[in-house]
Amino acid sequence: MSKQILILPGDGIGPEIMAEAVKVLEVANSKFNLGFELSFDDLGGAAYDRYGVPLADETLERARAADAILLGAVGGPKWDTIDPALRPERGLLKIRSELGLFGNLRPAILYPQLAQASTLKPEVVSGLDILIVRELTGGIYFGKPRERTTLENGERMAFDTLPYSESEVRRIAKVGFDMAMVRNKKLCSVDKANVLASSQLWREVVEEVAKDYPEVELSHMYVDNAAMQLVRAPKQFDVMVTDNMFGDILSDQASMLTGSIGMLPSASLDVNNKGMYEPCHGSAPDIAGQGIANPLATILSVSMMLRYSFAQVAAADAIEQAVSQVLDQGLRTGDILSEGCRKVGTVEMGDAVVAALKNL
Repeated sequence: MSKQILILPGDGIGPEIMAEAVKVLEVANSKFNLGFELSFDDLGGAAYDRYGVPLADETLERARAADAILLGAVGGPKWDTIDPALRPERGLLKIRSELGLFGNLRPAILYPQLAQASTLKPEVVSGLDILIVRELTGGIYFGKPRERTTLENGERMAFDTLPYSESEVRRIAKVGFDMAMVRNKKLCSVDKANVLASSQLWREVVEEVAKDYPEVELSHMYVDNAAMQLVRAPKQFDVMVTDNMFGDILSDQASMLTGSIGMLPSASLDVNNKGMYEPCHGSAPDIAGQGIANPLATILSVSMMLRYSFAQVAAADAIEQAVSQVLDQGLRTGDILSEGCRKVGTVEMGDAVVAALKNL
């Protein structure tokens, strides 16, 4: 029976980078006889323009029925002035919540060919391989109450709420420990337990889960220190587990260690490893339509999809090998360009990965 993949190109550079990822996916589908069927729909601003909402009910049902979802990016200034409840980002948060995609895996891997593209010294980042496990459906992005109001004196005020239940912390902690077990058995839990009640519970529950993983070396770090340590000595980390907001910030920071956020894929998984896969970067509306966006994060998200949702390890490895070969050839989009390399656009980079994959 065929496997169904729903493609949501999204906004900004989303359709451009998605087109290249789909080309790679179709080659892998044929080369490894994967039996995938692809369908397409809209999410975010594109969905608002088409359906009047950032996530249509029929799109959500198609996502529920699919075996995996591949997403481009959402958002842009075009939709900044609409009702906040209809902003593109609300569609992204809703699909994550409705599908129970609580476990966000964000690898930050420095390809050796890109050591010079990082803003840090090569000796600091060479060999970098960090996995950030981010809780994705709880915390401050989903917490209620949230409100904007006006005080009696006329001053505007807004507030958000950062709630976490024991079960939410426990399940993401287990993902972190499970990932550590198949890597280097080292896990750093990031919180702000010196200030936040939610973080105090977070740390307590992580300690409890740790008792089931005696082989894993567990450490704790406050988020401000973790941000500093990612720049000072990033290779001290292997797996990091943290909440929704902290994970959002730290994974973007970690992306710059690798040379560009345009190199970072991600997976958002439910309890059965059904997932939505997307690049860590945003919709980059300032360069949309120019054909210069880096498609490699989206292509590598395809690799993560094959690995985690379909257990197609050979196909996943082949895509990653193809990307590495293209980098060996010295092809670079502008965000990862360094001396002695050739600058290429979105389509040429995608075509090069396709060619390399076909030849493996």
